[in-house]
Amino acid sequence: MREEPSIINRIAIGDSLRRAAARQPDKVALIERDRRLSYRDLDAQCNQFANYLLQSGLKKGDAVATLCLNSSELLIASYGIAKAGMVWVPINVLLIGEQLQYILEHVDAKLVIADDELLVRSRADVEARCSRIVVIQAAGLSAPAGASFAEALQGQSAVEPVVDIHERDIAQIMYTSGTTARQKGVAISHLGVYLATLGNIIETGIQRNDVTAAVMPIFHCAQHALVASFIHNGATLVIMRKFEPEAYMRAVAEHKLSWIFLLPMMYRAILDHPKRKSLDLTSLRYCLYAMQPMDRPTLIRLTEEICPNFALASGQTETYPAFTCFRPEFQLSKKGPYWGSASLINDVAIIDDEGQFMPQGSVGELVVRGPNVMMGYYKDPVATAEARKFDWHHTGDLCYLDEDAQVVFVDRKKDMIKSGGENVASITVESVLLGHPQIANAVVVGLPHAHWIEAITAFVVLKPGENTTAEDVIAFCKSRLGRHEVPKEVVFMQQLPMTATGKLQKNVLRKEFGDYFKPATAGATPKQ
Repeated sequence: MREEPSIINRIAIGDSLRRAAARQPDKVALIERDRRLSYRDLDAQCNQFANYLLQSGLKKGDAVATLCLNSSELLIASYGIAKAGMVWVPINVLLIGEQLQYILEHVDAKLVIADDELLVRSRADVEARCSRIVVIQAAGLSAPAGASFAEALQGQSAVEPVVDIHERDIAQIMYTSGTTARQKGVAISHLGVYLATLGNIIETGIQRNDVTAAVMPIFHCAQHALVASFIHNGATLVIMRKFEPEAYMRAVAEHKLSWIFLLPMMYRAILDHPKRKSLDLTSLRYCLYAMQPMDRPTLIRLTEEICPNFALASGQTETYPAFTCFRPEFQLSKKGPYWGSASLINDVAIIDDEGQFMPQGSVGELVVRGPNVMMGYYKDPVATAEARKFDWHHTGDLCYLDEDAQVVFVDRKKDMIKSGGENVASITVESVLLGHPQIANAVVVGLPHAHWIEAITAFVVLKPGENTTAEDVIAFCKSRLGRHEVPKEVVFMQQLPMTATGKLQKNVLRKEFGDYFKPATAGATPKQ
């Protein structure tokens, strides 16, 4: 007879921290400015917060939301929530108004933990859906409408509470960006997080003596997965609230960072920074990037001048990352938008619209299986069923497998440009643009056009102090792309629309520039 697992053989997120603290209690776990927390102290404070939650009348399964930038308090809260058997709901700090209220109402949040500076802006939205607030005094502001986080820990037992946690219990609900529709709550289990972090440790070679910096938002699945991986293995984390190239390089030099995660545009900012060569970055041994392609010229410079080992990890909120890894040994030997091979905890396949497997080299949708795949979209069985057709999780990404079973990304289904009867992958054009010596960042979308159906349009941000023309950029593309892939127009921007996690928002550009190629007056000829 099948029985539910007992505490003897359970799998729970909080257990990984407790075990790390038991192995090396005096090891530094977190560094935040002048603050140092050992693994013993980190585990104790997480236990104190878990006991605070339970003694406050909350119970197992209740949703506790956070509206926070990176801090040691946020990590303590997230692990305390897990140890109490409750559900952590990290909220994107950019959300305000109806979007914020929707999430709090959707999960029926029993408590909100918020940074004081964010609560000043969003207090009315939070209080409209949740009356209980704990304030992290990150900016030193007063907190009249809630207990302070420090007060919540006071007087609480540092002994971990006994809670009946099952591996398939929901541990966290992370909401998608909601760029094309209502945000969806992605429910991830304790098992999903636990095994994903073990997979990350093995796949990316995280060692116990490694030191990393968490500078990407911890409320996002990518940074949180890596933070949880480092804690699982007992390594050291430096907490940073924002990325600034010089400050980050100084953190590398001061703390001897060895394993880091940044976006490609951040690596470019470091590479071209005038003070880079005066700062000691020699401690770096492994550099991970994600979310955007890395152009080959930049990658070559980075491996020669910064660190020899660069890797790309890919995943989704729905597939608690990572499900593929493009390893250092392949970075320069394989050309193109590679995502690499499946993580050791995942199966990947390429299928057509009827669910049939595609042969090697054929383009279809990438689908995934594994314990890190979401339990489902919270309170949305229809969307969950759609994402699980044919008993696979559907990523919405068009890809193919090469001769070495390496996943090659073609484009998002919704981002593929249909121009003049040809399919053009936006990422192909973007990779070329990012290789232009004067371009800092670029994104490509298809805009409605009377003749081309969709006109390939490049939105470009130049490097500081650089200047060029649309004609020069188009000429650069013509020498490196097929005729059908060359942008019809180049639009220079001061900045590109992005989410808080650095993901480019193509939907914003499509909406804002949707009429770009339409005739200005009746009878006028559209832009060619």
